[in-house]
Amino acid sequence: MERRVVITACSAISPIGHGKEQIVESLLKGTSGVKTLREDELISRFIHSRVYGTVSYPIAYDFSRQHRKTMGPVAYYACQVAKEVLAQAGLPAEFVTGGRLGIAFGSIHGSPTVQRDIYRIFFEAKDKASYQGIGAVDYLKSMVHTTAVNISKMFGITGRIIASGTACTTSSQSIGYGYEAVKYGLQDAMLCGGADEYDTITVAVFDNLLACSTAFNDHPEQTPRPFDRARDGLVVAEGAGAVMLEEYEFAKKRGAPILAEVIGFACNSNGGDLILPNLDGITKTLQLSLENAKINASEIDLVSAHATATKMGDIIEAQANGAVFGPRPYVVALKSYMGHTMAACGAIETVLTIYMMQEGFIAPTLNLEDIDERCAMVHHVQKLIEHPVKTVAVQNFAFGGVNTSLLIRKLT
Repeated sequence: MERRVVITACSAISPIGHGKEQIVESLLKGTSGVKTLREDELISRFIHSRVYGTVSYPIAYDFSRQHRKTMGPVAYYACQVAKEVLAQAGLPAEFVTGGRLGIAFGSIHGSPTVQRDIYRIFFEAKDKASYQGIGAVDYLKSMVHTTAVNISKMFGITGRIIASGTACTTSSQSIGYGYEAVKYGLQDAMLCGGADEYDTITVAVFDNLLACSTAFNDHPEQTPRPFDRARDGLVVAEGAGAVMLEEYEFAKKRGAPILAEVIGFACNSNGGDLILPNLDGITKTLQLSLENAKINASEIDLVSAHATATKMGDIIEAQANGAVFGPRPYVVALKSYMGHTMAACGAIETVLTIYMMQEGFIAPTLNLEDIDERCAMVHHVQKLIEHPVKTVAVQNFAFGGVNTSLLIRKLT
């Protein structure tokens, strides 16, 4: 039996704000969260790109020492948004710990800050005693599923753990797999999302591939520029996003606030090149999500595009959307406000989409001044629009060839 799945809470820590009030204000004002890359003692001096989507405001964490000792920066982000989502959802304490609530949460590679410290000890060690500076907690902070298990530990959640780690599709895949777990009765609720911390190593990887923005180093707010003729690459960013998914009848019975319904999800692989985007693979993903939701392409009002501002990525995504949805739905690239938050991007962009649904507006794509004619087959948003949004496609496509499409609908 298939069950309906709804979103009953959401939260995000992003370069444009923490929580609904700050983020909505940034979207309405067209405020960019891209800043100058912070220096580190390792590799920043070798990086050509000098921009980063930075969480530059303080966050008031209130975690006990018992929990903090296994948490690196990425787990702090994850546990904070998880805490906020659990508070918003208002699930009974006995349900949270009873096994019918699971977690689907991930990051690209755990905590790179902690990993650097571990490698430094290894490479600088002069004797056996030097290695004793590495303990079990260091591994717990740096392992790829550190976000999910630290959330489980902090809140006593005993259901299934899904720790996606598929680069740019990590958190959209987490939401999709959480949706499937609830839809098919494996869990009654799933806490889903993703997080990534400030990390110059990720910048260096894309910088070496000539995929990072460099032309606007002196004016960080002018990049990234998705779908624009002057786009010159992505901007790496940090943050976290989370949503609570619940079975519809369960949420309705307990009087939970229902923000939206997840009506479809698709995930596939290009089955070939691990770096370049693939038109056939992406197009198929979009089609499969419509089939999963049992709706027509004409029912999509808004597309939240992956749109990283790379030369070929934006073109292929626009072509795929044009082929599947045509020119009707509005298309917005939310990374234009904050850069690419890596593992967190799908969840953060889902949260921002829900906020726009709630408030009845569509934010424009920042820095989209001159649309690349090769991306012009879709309906780009260049100015703030007051417009009701009912059904949205949130799209993410990962380094490694993994594609996702998540369809959400506002309940009327």
